[in-house]
Amino acid sequence: MQGLVPGDVLRDRYQLDAVLGTGAMGRVWAGRDLHLGRPVAVKTIAAEVLAVPEHRDAALARFRREARAAACLDHSNVATVFDASVTGDMCCLVMELIAGTTLEYLFDYQAEDRFDVESAVSVAAQLCSGLSAVHGAGLVHRDLKPQNVMVRRDGVVKILDFGLVKLLTDADPRLTMTGEGVGNLLCASPELLSGRSPLDGRSDLYAVGCLLHHMLTGAPVFRSTKPAELASSHLGFAAPRISATGVDVPTALEELVLALLEKSPDDRPACAGEVYEALSPFLPAPCPALATSGARPEDPRRPFLLPQGPSLL
Repeated sequence: MQGLVPGDVLRDRYQLDAVLGTGAMGRVWAGRDLHLGRPVAVKTIAAEVLAVPEHRDAALARFRREARAAACLDHSNVATVFDASVTGDMCCLVMELIAGTTLEYLFDYQAEDRFDVESAVSVAAQLCSGLSAVHGAGLVHRDLKPQNVMVRRDGVVKILDFGLVKLLTDADPRLTMTGEGVGNLLCASPELLSGRSPLDGRSDLYAVGCLLHHMLTGAPVFRSTKPAELASSHLGFAAPRISATGVDVPTALEELVLALLEKSPDDRPACAGEVYEALSPFLPAPCPALATSGARPEDPRRPFLLPQGPSLL
C-alpha cells in the first residue's frame, strides 16, 4: 500500500492527488471523489498496522463499526467522514478536505508563539463543542494533537483525523509504542499511555487541557524530544501551572486547565459540555465590524465574534 503514487484511484472512486502528510501509521492524501467531483482527504493506513496476527479481525470489525458511527456525526467542528474501507491489505478513511491551517502551524504564526486568552478559549470551546457530539455518539477521538486541529479560513475549528487509526493500533500495545513519535505523545492522556480500557471522553478532555496550555503559554505541557521521557511525564509528573511559565491568565482559567490535566479521569471535568460552560465567561464579545475589516483570515475567534458572518476573501 505504501507504493501508492499520485494518480492512483482507490475503490474505483477516490483519486489520490498529493501527499499532505506522512506518519508512522500511514499517509494523508489530498484527493478527489471522481463520482461526485468534490475534493476529499484520504487517509491510507500502513499495512503493518493491519498485520496484528491475533487481534486483526477484532480490530478491523471495531474499525468498521466506529467508522459507521463517525460517518453519522453532523457537527460543524468535526471533519465529516465520508467513507471507510477495509479490503485485502488496505485500509482507508475518506474525509472532508478542510481549507485552512493546522493549530500546529498557528503556534508559529502567533506573536510570541502563543495565543491571547480570547483566541485560545475560542479554539478550546469549539473543540469541546465538537467533542460533545463525538462523545454523545459513544466515540472517543483518542488522538487529539496540534496536527489534528484545523482552523478554517473563516475561523471555524475542525477536529481532524478521527482516532480510528489509533483504534487499530490499540489492539497491540507493542505496535503503538514502537510507532509513536514525540508529536503523537504531546497530548496523550495517562490512561491512553498505560493501556487502560475502555477509554472514555475524559481522555480527550486531557488532550484539550494540553492544547489549551500550549495555546496560552506557547509551549507543550511537558517539553522533551524523547518519546519515552515524554510518556513518563504524562504518567507521573504534575502539570506546571500556567502562572509558573510567566504568563498571566485569569485564575479560574488556570484552575480549569489544571483540572483537565489531572492524572486520574475521575478528577477531571465530567464531560465536554461542562468544560465549554467553564470556558464561556472568557469568550470574546461579538464584533460585527470584523466582517469588513482587514483582519488576517485565520482567526479562531471569528465564529464567536461574527457568527455565520460573510467569509473574508
